[in-house]
Amino acid sequence: MTTTIDADIQPGVAHARFRRVGSSSLSVFPLAISGNVFGWTADVAATHGILDTYRELGGNFVDTADSYAAGRSEIMIGNWMRDRGNRDEMVVATKIGKSADHPGLTAGAVVRAVDDSLVRLRTDHIDLMYFHVDDPDVSFEETLLAADGLVRSGKIRYFGCSDHTANRLIEARVASGQLGVANVVALQNRYNLVERTQYESSLARVAESQGLAVMPRFALASGFLSGKYRSRAELATSDRRAEIAPHLGRRGLRIISALDAISASSGATVPAIALAWLLTKPNVVAPVVSASNSRQVSQLMAASKIRLSRHDLAELDRVSA
Repeated sequence: MTTTIDADIQPGVAHARFRRVGSSSLSVFPLAISGNVFGWTADVAATHGILDTYRELGGNFVDTADSYAAGRSEIMIGNWMRDRGNRDEMVVATKIGKSADHPGLTAGAVVRAVDDSLVRLRTDHIDLMYFHVDDPDVSFEETLLAADGLVRSGKIRYFGCSDHTANRLIEARVASGQLGVANVVALQNRYNLVERTQYESSLARVAESQGLAVMPRFALASGFLSGKYRSRAELATSDRRAEIAPHLGRRGLRIISALDAISASSGATVPAIALAWLLTKPNVVAPVVSASNSRQVSQLMAASKIRLSRHDLAELDRVSA
């Protein structure tokens, strides 16, 4: 069996590929478009172009944070949904806890952050809200009660955690059970072909036992897994050179070489193959990726069409171990 691209899946007809977000009622396209460049390296025209292309090709899941571009990312997404009249078609995820206005996860900070995000996003509810930080100075009981209150009021539908340890996720589940409040349904954490250890060593087991939907962030390792950067000289013009440079070792280049080989035999692009590998992992629902322009969007979304062969999966697992 060889790696193939499913030609039966047509742009704009993506519902058969939607995945359920943990125990929630949310169903999403298996790739979330990140708003981390909106208002930073992507201006209004570029942002709208990226989102228009993503939606036209069947995407429905946008991920942002109140700290991205000091809130401008949320504003740009909110304006786009208002202009297109498509809020009810989209699943909107945002993260709180890192903004300068409402840092941390005290009850007051959580409520105020969500209220401000609702204004910027021009909506009356957030489908999936993440705690962007783990705030050890605040008890989980306080944070969870605040989140549960927001669920009961209809301001958020579900909530998840971002960059929490396995032990803290267990603590959160125990606290939720004791309080009788809503549970965490999703986890957003670094996970990709070059950064596997943190997630696979402990978080994967917790995600499985708790039925969490996993949304890998930095799914392309800040752009390294795009295949664009293969030497330090090629990093000179990148805004993310400090994050990519550590991957430019023997292991990282072996991974790129394996992706190149699969790309050559299948016709799929290197980044799409890297994302397709993630989509084969248990509990992974939708990697979170950013695009610099609308042209990149269709290349990234093609990951959902790729069917990696057992041989290619084994090879990617081996070189990235």
